[in-house]
Amino acid sequence: MAASPTPTLVLVPEWGTGHLMSMLESCKRILLCGGCALSITLLVMRPPTAQATSEVEAHVRREAASGLDIRFHRLPAVEPPADAAGVEEFIARYIQLHAPHVRDAVAGMSCPVAALVLDLFAAPMVDVARDLGVPSYVFMSSTGAMLALMLHLPVLHQVVAVEFSQVDGEVVHVPGLPPIPPESVPCPVVDKKSPNYTWFLRLGHSFMDATGIIANTADELEPGALAAVADGRAVPGRPAPPVYPVGPVLSLGSRDRTKPPHECVAWLDAQPPGSVVFLCLGSMGWFEAAQVVEITAALERCGHRFLWVLRGPPSSESGASAPDGSEHPTDAKLEELLPEGFLQRTEGKGLVWPTWVPQKDILAHPAVGGFVTHAGWNSVLESLWHGLPMAPWPLYAEQHLNAFEHVADMGVAVPLKVDRKRDNFMEAADLERAVKCLMGEEGRKVRERAAEMRDVCRNAVNKGGSSDAALQRLSEALHHGAVLPPTM
Repeated sequence: MAASPTPTLVLVPEWGTGHLMSMLESCKRILLCGGCALSITLLVMRPPTAQATSEVEAHVRREAASGLDIRFHRLPAVEPPADAAGVEEFIARYIQLHAPHVRDAVAGMSCPVAALVLDLFAAPMVDVARDLGVPSYVFMSSTGAMLALMLHLPVLHQVVAVEFSQVDGEVVHVPGLPPIPPESVPCPVVDKKSPNYTWFLRLGHSFMDATGIIANTADELEPGALAAVADGRAVPGRPAPPVYPVGPVLSLGSRDRTKPPHECVAWLDAQPPGSVVFLCLGSMGWFEAAQVVEITAALERCGHRFLWVLRGPPSSESGASAPDGSEHPTDAKLEELLPEGFLQRTEGKGLVWPTWVPQKDILAHPAVGGFVTHAGWNSVLESLWHGLPMAPWPLYAEQHLNAFEHVADMGVAVPLKVDRKRDNFMEAADLERAVKCLMGEEGRKVRERAAEMRDVCRNAVNKGGSSDAALQRLSEALHHGAVLPPTM
């Protein structure tokens, strides 16, 4: 008797590395968790920019060589929307244009489909899964707090008639979270007249129609937000789909000791333990000269050792921003961006690096004692994995909410004051104060809390931990839900 074919997980990721890789790594864990046999089929969209395309193809080549049962199905190209008003609207619309191709790809599969796993921006494709009789799971690459907000947003839309910046009491209430000040509301929902806001309303509705939600977090990291979703407070009167917190999901790897260390890591090797503050604001973070002046003044005055990843403005040769609204930084020209004499005055005590760095290796280094970060969730999880306290400097997307949660709820970060009306501008005095707090006696409780979260993260994913248990439950649900799609 022939063996029945292995069910497959069909992944529909957004092309950004932070979305694609966290989804793929999570689903690889399902393959490796020792439960039921599954494979992965990754549906590859053509990204809207050449740089993103290059990054995706590099991921595909690496995963194809991993030896795991991962297949790749390239979807037909679609024409990107030319009239999108914002980044989030562009991404959601561009992904949604692929819905017919996703339907055809799933319907044409000869093996059982365990589920359609959808990026949060692809959540409206729960309709495709339902039409095909296939289970659907939304993959939440952001925080449990953002999940609670997105589920609750349609409720807020009904009860809050004004912009969130105009609410009575000057706070926004989301079940499971401390009262959120308007300046911490995520970028896509600050303007109710924006198509970005309309799309996030739709996404919140779509989440509720999924079979389940896979979240890159842990019960112990965000107990309030996850409990509010689980017990029905996020959407009163309608139970939310089951949430499977399987994180932290990180692709940490290990440093190749046969090769010379990266120059930044070699520099850290010569620094005392816990003495260096690391400043890195993500792959999209860059600064104009006026902001660079404020940062340099703060670093000189605070007196702490530092490793600063400084990227330059996007190339003027590329003209306007990319079709998806992104603006990719360039390698910084330090002699043009930095004030005269700064490198000489800080020689030996600080290192400014103008291009990519191995962030994971740096955060793991014993010389690093604190992290000034853009509060992107993957960077935050990497920081918590190593027990590092943070000073969040949010720039875009949901990062302002992340920063608020990490300070006011988790207690793993010191506050940094950014001026959202001035493109998140930071005054030197505010950065100086935050770094001194992060690295000095005033920040002792935050450092202790971050160290506790290191143990929480590792215990959660270890055998018998909460995230391991969620992974086992998810594996069983996927196996029992596997179906052979109807032929079209």
